[in-house]
Order: sequence, then structure tokens, then C-alpha cells
Amino acid sequence: MRYYKIYSLMNKTAQIKKNHQFIKFRKLVIVSLLIGFLSAFLGISLKRITEYYEEIFFHEVSVNPIFYIIFPVFGLSVIYFLRQYLFKKKENKGIKEVFESTGSKSKNLPSYKIPSHFINGLLTVIFGGSTGIEVSTVVATATIGSVAHEKENVFRQYKTELICAGVAAGVTALFSSPIAGILFAFEVISRKVTRAFIISNVIAVSIAFGLLTILKEEPLFAISITTWHLKAIPYFILLGILAGMNSVYLTRCVLFFKSQFGKIDTHYYKIIIGSAVLSISLFIFPQLYGEGYHAIKTSFIAPNQIMTFTLALTFIGILLLKPIVTSITLASGGDGGVFAPSLFIGAFLGLLLASVLNTFFQVHVIPVNFMIIGMAAVLSASIHAPFTAIFLVCGLTNDYTLFFPILVVCLISKYTAKMIYPYTVYSYSPGMTK
Repeated sequence: MRYYKIYSLMNKTAQIKKNHQFIKFRKLVIVSLLIGFLSAFLGISLKRITEYYEEIFFHEVSVNPIFYIIFPVFGLSVIYFLRQYLFKKKENKGIKEVFESTGSKSKNLPSYKIPSHFINGLLTVIFGGSTGIEVSTVVATATIGSVAHEKENVFRQYKTELICAGVAAGVTALFSSPIAGILFAFEVISRKVTRAFIISNVIAVSIAFGLLTILKEEPLFAISITTWHLKAIPYFILLGILAGMNSVYLTRCVLFFKSQFGKIDTHYYKIIIGSAVLSISLFIFPQLYGEGYHAIKTSFIAPNQIMTFTLALTFIGILLLKPIVTSITLASGGDGGVFAPSLFIGAFLGLLLASVLNTFFQVHVIPVNFMIIGMAAVLSASIHAPFTAIFLVCGLTNDYTLFFPILVVCLISKYTAKMIYPYTVYSYSPGMTK
């Protein structure tokens, strides 16, 4: 009789534990659905609003060059006053804020980060800031996951997983690639996989991709990729090495200018200096305005260009100036990161290399292929996340024809960059060996 009671008690305890696990699982599924929808809605909304107003404002500066002076100083000033009087006088640290939250049990992303990054990311880009909305979206959607984890005790142990679910859904919404969303959350944010990570992230990106399908979101770059040739492999390898070097240049520029601007005590001096550099740069190279996707799309339309001295100088000037202008945009108060700049640099680097090879060496490579592979390669090296870059760029074009060369070049660019400089703008912190 005593053994029966013990067995009955053990059986009852096991049943209670099983029921508790089922309740936790059900709640995790529900909150992941909610995070996925909210994050995707935020990402799609920010993308559409930014594209709409950036096109209008870019047209205005094309017609009236005086706006090259007015827009940057106005945009950076508005962002500064919003931070001072609406968003608790807090500087946005980008993805480092997410790392700080996932690395600490007590530190969470406050809810005001959602409107802060949404509004400031939008204002930065539409007024000419030479960066993109991707990091703004990542931090805002990570905050959605962070806020959700605080709402119920059962979610306390799933903090990183829920933050990653928000990030994965946001990246999916921006680039139409659920795989890139999950890989970015793993490669850059979490760096580990748990059962809760898989459940929450798969559900979140599924909801995000479903919303994209319902809204009929088109790929960012609607281009036709026909084929690639084995004879181009040596040149792809060269592109990977150059992409790694360019990514290091971008990283060092961001770190250097943030450090230098950090020494300026009066914030409005930062705005004046930053907007002056930005205005002059945009006047010389309008391609640097905002995310720069408009310039990439234009290059995709007519990629087979004969390389002249003037065109070569233009490309080189863009490649040298883009990291500087991006860095100064961020250092003077703009909101954003290195996603869009990496894609921009990669596209123009690939086009420059292909044009040089075709014009002077009669190699007859396909410039569009080099642009796409270059985009993935520079992004891979900039964030040290090659698999994210592969699926993200394939998602941007909705074409996997170049999957193998992109894979090879992304790995080459990442390890080239790591050999030259082991840090990214995300992993570097003051005090590390430079």
C-alpha cells in the first residue's frame, strides 16, 4: 500500500510537471506569434514609409541643390531634439544595445526604443544620412521581444530567444528571407541554438513571411540572373579579398569617427560638422544620399559600362567616401548601421571590378553577378556573418542562381577581414587592442 501511494504521488508529480511544460510551450507559441506579427508590421511599415519619403526628398534635392545643405542639418537637428526632449536624453548605441540586454539578466531594452529607433532611423535616411534603416529595425524589433519577455514570469528564461524572434521577424520583413532572419539572430545575436530558440524564431519568421505574402511585397532588386561561369571563379576570389579589405576600411572608419566625435562636448558642433561633410559629399556624389539603393537600382539597369577615366574616378571616389560619410552620419547623431552601406559598397565594388576586367582585360564577366556577389561579400565581412549575407542577398533578388559563388566569396571575404582586423563595429569596444 505504501509503495502504491509513493508511485501514485510520483505519477501525479510527473503529470503536473508535464502539464506545466505544455502550458509554457503554449504560451511561448502564442507570444512568438505576437512578436512575429508586431515585428514584421514594424519592419514593413518603416521600409515602405522610408522608401516613399526618400524618393520624394531625393527628387527635391535633384531639382533644388540648396536642399543638400538644408536637409542634413535639419534632419540631424530634429533627431537631437527628439532625443533630448522625447526619448530620455539617451544616445542610440545600435545593435550593441541588444548585446547588452542579452548579456545581462537585469538590463532590458526599454519600450521607448521602439518609437525612438523607428522615428530616428526614418529621419536619418530621408534627410540624406548615408546609412540605412536595417539596424534601426533590428533594435526596435528586439525591443518588442524584450518587452514581451518581461510581461510574464514564465518568459524570464527565454529572454534571448524572444529578442531573437523579434530580430528575425524584422530582418525577414526587410529582406523577404526567413532563413536570413533566423541566421542573423543566430550568427550575430544569440550564437547558440536552443529548442525555445528554434520554436520562437521559426514561428516569428513564418508569421513575418506570411504577412509579406499577403501584402505582396516585391524583392528590393527585381533583376534577372541567368547563369555564371567557372572561368569567373578566380575573379570572384579576387572580389572576396577586395570585399574583405573594404569592410575593414568601413569598420575602422566607423570606429575612428565615433571616437573623434565623442571628444566634442557640444552636441550641436557635431551636427554642424557632420551636416557640412554630408552636404558637400552628397553634392559631389548624389549616389550617397540615404540608403543608396536608388543608385544600385540605376546601376543594375545599365551595368555593362565601358570603363573610362572619369567613371573609374567616380567609382573610386564613391568607395572611398561612402564609409567616411556613413561614419560621420552615425557619429553626428544619425540612427543606423552598416547593413545598407555594406550592400552599397559591395555593389559598386563588384561593378568597378567587372568593368575594369571587361574593358582592359577582355575577360567578359557578367557585371550584375559581380554586383550581387559583392553585396553579399562586403556584408559578410562587415558583420562576420557569411550565411546571413548569403540568404539575405538571395532574398533581395529572389534568385539562388549565384548561391555557390556567393558562399565561396562570403567565406573568403569574412576571413580576409578577420585576418586584417578581428573586430566588427558590433564586437569592438573601447579598451580593445586596435
